[in-house]
Amino acid sequence: MKLVVVFLLCCSAVFGQQLNLRKGEGGLFSLGVRSTLSGFIGSNVLSSGTGFGLGGQFRIQPAKMVNTDWFFDYITENAGDLANRTDYHIGWSVLYYPILKPAAFARPYILAGHCFDYTRLEENANRTNYLERWSSAIQGGIGVHLNVSERLDLSLVGQYMIHLGTDIHEEYENGQVIFHEEKGGTLEGHLLFNASINYKITDLW
Repeated sequence: MKLVVVFLLCCSAVFGQQLNLRKGEGGLFSLGVRSTLSGFIGSNVLSSGTGFGLGGQFRIQPAKMVNTDWFFDYITENAGDLANRTDYHIGWSVLYYPILKPAAFARPYILAGHCFDYTRLEENANRTNYLERWSSAIQGGIGVHLNVSERLDLSLVGQYMIHLGTDIHEEYENGQVIFHEEKGGTLEGHLLFNASINYKITDLW
């Protein structure tokens, strides 16, 4: 929440400045902060809960109907009294605007992209007991920009992300939390809901 307040205060200093477009929307550069709600789908406790996170992003819009998001997410999920899961997403998405109305208050879009994910499972009572992995993922979904002003927008996104990597999970054995990593690759999917505040900085070209 503090990150959002600081971002809005920085934006307010130049909120009244007009956005000068050189040759249309192509070339717009934006900065933003985002919050994330993640619903994992899996067979074990740590992979079937709800995670919450914060992150940041920037946008580079190459054409009038196409935009790109480059993002970082930090997501945490608690598994009761046993352990917790932390995910770091670093990735990008391509946004396509099917309706060509750049001045409209609400501008819907379709997105697809890719990201890398670092996952860490950690025992709550003993932080030296943990297991980690890297995985690769693809995502797709829909979203909408709510244009608060010429420069500022609130964006809402719902998407599905599929990770390809090894399966890691926890088990409670003989009074101890034991983490396991299975051999071979597996698919793990989860729903993501993002809300972001973005500010258009300048038109690059």
